[in-house]
Amino acid sequence: MGRRATAAALALVLLVASSPAWARPAVDRRELLGGSVRGRAIRVWERGVPSTTTVLVIGCVHGDECAGVKITDLLLEGQPASFVDLWVVRNLNPDGRAAGTRGNAHGVDLNRNFPYDWEPLPRGRYYSGPRPLSEPESRIAAALIRRIDPDITIWFHQPLGLVDLSGGDQRIERRYARLVGLPVEQLGRYPGSASRWQNHVFPDSTAFVVELAGGALTDARARVFADAVLELVAPIRRVR
Repeated sequence: MGRRATAAALALVLLVASSPAWARPAVDRRELLGGSVRGRAIRVWERGVPSTTTVLVIGCVHGDECAGVKITDLLLEGQPASFVDLWVVRNLNPDGRAAGTRGNAHGVDLNRNFPYDWEPLPRGRYYSGPRPLSEPESRIAAALIRRIDPDITIWFHQPLGLVDLSGGDQRIERRYARLVGLPVEQLGRYPGSASRWQNHVFPDSTAFVVELAGGALTDARARVFADAVLELVAPIRRVR
């Protein structure tokens, strides 16, 4: 490449790097992250503008608590927003959802399988697995979080109908609760939970649990939760 072409290419790189978020092209893509114990695909969607506020939303962690998938589906509709880099995992536990069980195909509660404060909980509803990150699903989630370093992560669960003060920035947790009309509580600090691990490993980010009510969500209620994700992050700007 000649000197003039090299200078032109460098100028283009500097222009893109310095351009405001609204001037950068939005992305709308899907990526295969890996497979479950039974080989079912686990995918992530990225929508929005990279290098803006990064938000990760997980619709289903426990296979018998998957109402949040309806919220993630709404987040995948329409045009990507220009003020957020939104990452969406519809279902982290496809085997559990297919079987209607909390755990994955090994019977492991994925929300007890993360490394921070892990304990060897016995087989049963809250079985934590033989070791931290023993399960492909939890390894997939941990690898994604390490890779994209989200500013905010929302984990949807059921059926308590509240927002858990999960150890991140309470202003963010309380704001989301106000936007969706749920009370806030501090639930128990369970060993090996995904949000506790994330808040410990990434102290500048906020991961929190939203406990939806039991049963299916109405279309209108799901829209409230989806819209609140974008409304929550619109005023947040973090220089990365």
